[in-house]
Amino acid sequence: MSVKVRFTSAAASHLMLARVGNPLREEPLQIAREVFEIAMEDRELLTGLFLKPFRNLIAHRFTHHTSLDKHEMHTAARGVFRAPGKLLDKGTEIAKRLYSKSSHPNIKSGDLCITYVNGIEIDGETTTGLCILKSESVTPFLSISAEDGDLRLRTEHGINPERIDKGCLIINHWDDKGYYVLTFDRTGADARFWVREFLGLQAVPDATFLTNTFAELAVSAVKESLEPNTPPEAAGRAAREVLSYFDDRENFDLKEFEEIMLKSPEAAKRFREDCTKLEEEQGLPLQTNFEIAPKAVKKAAKQTAAVIKLDTGFEIHVKPVFSTTDEKLLERGFDEEKGMKFIKVWYNEDVSG
Repeated sequence: MSVKVRFTSAAASHLMLARVGNPLREEPLQIAREVFEIAMEDRELLTGLFLKPFRNLIAHRFTHHTSLDKHEMHTAARGVFRAPGKLLDKGTEIAKRLYSKSSHPNIKSGDLCITYVNGIEIDGETTTGLCILKSESVTPFLSISAEDGDLRLRTEHGINPERIDKGCLIINHWDDKGYYVLTFDRTGADARFWVREFLGLQAVPDATFLTNTFAELAVSAVKESLEPNTPPEAAGRAAREVLSYFDDRENFDLKEFEEIMLKSPEAAKRFREDCTKLEEEQGLPLQTNFEIAPKAVKKAAKQTAAVIKLDTGFEIHVKPVFSTTDEKLLERGFDEEKGMKFIKVWYNEDVSG
């Protein structure tokens, strides 16, 4: 079920804007009266900024307990794909839906941008997409301009494309299955609101999703089962040992994985509990046998880098390549004269440049 998505020839052509407040705080919903056509000279730049966050994300699709025809986001996207001229009408429906779902104290107001995109390539075919971005923070920046033969400095406020808080890219593919959807939420405060309540999405249980999911659940279970005072580098090694299962095999078998890698009863119990919780959240059982996705393993390995934070202001970053054979390169101890703990780092050459 895994597919390949490319944005090489993609081009954002039209967009509509809205400002979505929080009804609980009596903040209004403001919607632009017209769709804006993006100037040809700006399309390449804006397309890159809009689509950059959607690379290497887990695939999702819209889901409804009875019929996709009753799913508001699915029908709104379908309306735009079938008639791009309805971007304002359907975009307004999307903005109103987001506003109605934003009645929670933790949900921030923000600017909403809904963009129609051409030229997305998926599984070798070219199609269209609908990009939804929400920015909840405003960034100050300086602007220098020439006025009356002199230079003026102004302070302005705007959206930083590198710090968009939430996003969704609906690709016109798998219409009958709920479309192929990529989404992210950088805030981490309540991802369930964005993914489940507003968008109504369910992860596509492909090899990438399953590999990433089981790798993250296992690493989390192993780390949390360690003693409270376990050094960060030791926790990182334990996590990488778990991930070695995925490196050495082409296929995942849950029973074999638990027997070989989850030797601690505490880790095994935590792992099963987290799997059950995720199945309940996703509304479907996780497959126990599947083909391992190498890229997802590499992504999970990057998360195992250990950071040793010290109260003196120093941080020591231990990369994932640090292995059990390298334990002698870090030495911990206590200096009686200074009355302080210390860490010695052994190395052959300074390669910082």
